[in-house]
Amino acid sequence: MRYYPQPMGKLINQLSRLPGIGPKTAQRLAFYILRLNPSEVRELSQSMIDAREKTKYCSVCNNLTEKDPCDFCSSPERDHNLICVVESPKDVIAMERTGEYKGLYHVLHGSISPIDGIGPEDIKIRNLLPRLKEGVKEVIVATDPNAEGDATAMYLARLIKPLGVKVTRIAHGLPVGGDLEYADEVTLSKALEGRREM
Repeated sequence: MRYYPQPMGKLINQLSRLPGIGPKTAQRLAFYILRLNPSEVRELSQSMIDAREKTKYCSVCNNLTEKDPCDFCSSPERDHNLICVVESPKDVIAMERTGEYKGLYHVLHGSISPIDGIGPEDIKIRNLLPRLKEGVKEVIVATDPNAEGDATAMYLARLIKPLGVKVTRIAHGLPVGGDLEYADEVTLSKALEGRREM
């Protein structure tokens, strides 16, 4: 015997596929959605479709954007001599929340992890190097403070330093093994201030 009408069961199954959403939370969300009026449900579903269809990657920095190049890359108010390299678009948001960083970004979409079979060619390093020829004076490596982040940082330093560009790493005020996206603004600001040359 089914507990739910088939459409609701399907909704619960789909919601439970989302990261961090278990069966109970999916059920709560489904019941919430059923209480919405039809226009709110359409708006919710349309916003998901729009996010999926209209969000793309910036051809310059690989960050999420709806226009190319993104607002960061095209802004004359950003410091174009400074590039902060991060692992994911969520890290860009974390850095921006500090209000301290005013340079450009480069999103790798991952980190080097030989154990997982992820090498430098599997992340977005290739389009970083041409950007360094455009007057960049410093690259801040803000990868996660874990083995993969450190391996990525060291690889980038070995790749970039011979080009005459200063390479720094954010300070480890962040917990080792932690993710940048979960750091609070003060900790991230202090880590940014305490970056060191590699």
